[in-house]
Amino acid sequence: MTADRPHDLGTGTGRDLSIGTDEDADTAPGAETAAIPGHPARSADGHSARSADGSGGGPDGGILGRAHRALTLGIISVVSLVAFEASAVNTAMPVAARALDGIGLYAFGFSAFFTASLFAMALAGEWSDRRGPLGPLFTGIAAFGAGLLVAGLARSMGMFIVGRGVQGIGGGLVVVSLYVVVGRAYPERLRPSIMASFSAAWVVPVIVGPLVAGTVTEHLGWRWVFLAIPVLILLPLVVMLPALRTLPRTRPGARGGARQVLGSRRCLLALAVAVGACLLQYAGQHPSWLALLPAAAGLALLVPGIVRLLPRGTFRAARGLPSVVLMRGLAAGAMVAAESFIPLMLVTQRGLSATLAGLSLTGGGLTWALGSYVQSRPRLEPYRERLMGLGMVLLAVAIAMVPLALIDGVPAAIVAVAWTIGGFGMGLNISSGGVLLLKLSRPEEAGSNSASLQMSDALGNVTFVGVGGVLFVAFGGASIAPHGPAVAATGAASHPAAFVAVFATMALVALLGGAVARRLS
Repeated sequence: MTADRPHDLGTGTGRDLSIGTDEDADTAPGAETAAIPGHPARSADGHSARSADGSGGGPDGGILGRAHRALTLGIISVVSLVAFEASAVNTAMPVAARALDGIGLYAFGFSAFFTASLFAMALAGEWSDRRGPLGPLFTGIAAFGAGLLVAGLARSMGMFIVGRGVQGIGGGLVVVSLYVVVGRAYPERLRPSIMASFSAAWVVPVIVGPLVAGTVTEHLGWRWVFLAIPVLILLPLVVMLPALRTLPRTRPGARGGARQVLGSRRCLLALAVAVGACLLQYAGQHPSWLALLPAAAGLALLVPGIVRLLPRGTFRAARGLPSVVLMRGLAAGAMVAAESFIPLMLVTQRGLSATLAGLSLTGGGLTWALGSYVQSRPRLEPYRERLMGLGMVLLAVAIAMVPLALIDGVPAAIVAVAWTIGGFGMGLNISSGGVLLLKLSRPEEAGSNSASLQMSDALGNVTFVGVGGVLFVAFGGASIAPHGPAVAATGAASHPAAFVAVFATMALVALLGGAVARRLS
């Protein structure tokens, strides 16, 4: 959901998928978790997916055959609605933050989602392993809808952030449980096609989401961007329900109720990381000696949890798999953190409408799909590590170009141009990372390694959106245009340095990811 691409279904980066087979998934806790959706699905050996329509022969006629049609359409509808909300949030967020007098807490509107989803992903993996995917799926959809209602009805920025956190819990539960449904409901030969459909489900929302959200925000108010979605989620649920009821509720030998699920090691570690990230961001935005206490507590929770959740050697860029996981976090974090502040910059510093500010990100979604397609060409397979490095360099260039829009005489359209470059780089990098992860994983580790990739994605979002928020406030961003674009036009509350600090830092993070590419082999 990206800025919430849950990976992000909203996550995040929200558009890539790495998942093992059923046999892989059976071997490790949380094995059915998957990375964010968004590139043409590929098999474990790196070859392109067969038949995009899912025909591929067989008695069931493909993913749109009679046996799977209702479930496929329901899944695509849910992903499309979540994707639309993810693209719409970027457009509505600057207006919502100003209306609630919460510009100083702007970054929390995004990081609350990512932080909550991090814990929910781990919870969904354990819950699905022990009790099947239906519980976390329906709970996640209910939580996502409830979070939208809380955010849309919020009367303060604090309540808005709470709503975004509830949304994050729902998004994390949904993204994992949907892929568990795919693993159990579709035969292996059809999984590449249904996974490719997740990419297709993002295309239309990326194009129309900013336009629709901007129009609604300007004519009906920002609240309706959040309040209109919950009712629409009911229809795909009704469509999917008959097929979902046929899935096994539990696996043979699986045990554990709610207490065992919540008390599992992976859930407790994820909870510690989420709480630690919240404490660190709070301390960063309240600079004082007293802030050292929550900062120290946050580090004490965050660091041990991260080290245990990710493969050994990740943070020293050990060769092979650890570097793949590390690069995912750097790429997703840099991109989402930069993207979160682009609409705010265009609205407050250039006086653009919410619609035009949101549309500046549309090209990035389209070129992301193009980059994903390019990396899937068989002739480029020997150069996969170089493609990932190139993708990070393109992302760094794109982020560095964005603050040029703060210079008088430079058209605001430079941001749209930059984001088309960055989107292409992300398509090369994120999609290749999923393929390389499976290539470097032993069969019995494919599921758990895919879960680590998704965790890295979420951790990158939480960390770098938080860093961006701290920099934004430290350079005076909290006082930017409290009453709208008119104030910015007069220069009364203009702090371009706050945006430059965010974008320059994220460009350096992307360059660091490019250096890690040399460790992928």
